[in-house]
Amino acid sequence: MDQRFHDHVVVITGAATGIGAAAAARFAAEGANVACLDTNEAGNAATVEAVLAAGSRGLGLSCDVRSRDDQEAAFAAVMDEWGRVDVLVASAGIFGGGPLAEVPVERFENIVAVNLTGLLVSNSVVAPIMTAQHRGTIVNISSMAGKTSWPNSAEYSATKSGVIGITRSAAMELGPHGITVNAVCPGNTLTAMVRKVATEVGSSLGMTADEWLEMRANDTALKRLAQPEEIAGTIAFLASEDARYITGQAIEIDGGLVLS
Repeated sequence: MDQRFHDHVVVITGAATGIGAAAAARFAAEGANVACLDTNEAGNAATVEAVLAAGSRGLGLSCDVRSRDDQEAAFAAVMDEWGRVDVLVASAGIFGGGPLAEVPVERFENIVAVNLTGLLVSNSVVAPIMTAQHRGTIVNISSMAGKTSWPNSAEYSATKSGVIGITRSAAMELGPHGITVNAVCPGNTLTAMVRKVATEVGSSLGMTADEWLEMRANDTALKRLAQPEEIAGTIAFLASEDARYITGQAIEIDGGLVLS
């Protein structure tokens, strides 16, 4: 694989599983030094092992994105280790959903704290680092739920719509400093989180998890769900030289969900 990111420094939140882990593997395969941030220490360690196995340098850091102190300490550790941050992939996220009339305020506040506030803090902490470098790339992980929505998902959709708003504002603010900021909006992707959603939501609809996943696959033009590696490919493209004139975008990776 091309070494497009040889000796670049990539920071990934939510690196222990799913899209974050796939992004870490992709950047490592292309020569990057990868800092993996997550609260799931076992999963994060496995991601770091995959980075090392690819022949790249990896750093595993325990970090709860709900805590600004945690994030500032993590970015300081990256700067101590490598002295720069070329790419931020803000991937940490959780799902919560249910009937609108039954949404617990506490659950909504926690989803906002992780998916929206946590991402905003990641962007704000890395901004002065990249501004001083006069260059950088931020890729925020939104969702197709940020562009459209379904029943029983108001709280999740709200946070993912907010990610797009943060992305557009940050792109305008940071662009003069040579920093690009984009969001990717995956459709249903075969991650542990989506499989958990399939179990919970499927049960509420009288369906098995596999039946729910098949229904979601049939919603797309391609008639299948995405693999995390396919999302990671677009993330890597947005961080590459080929994408230096792309900023402020929310790119759909949905297998033709909207078309269908």
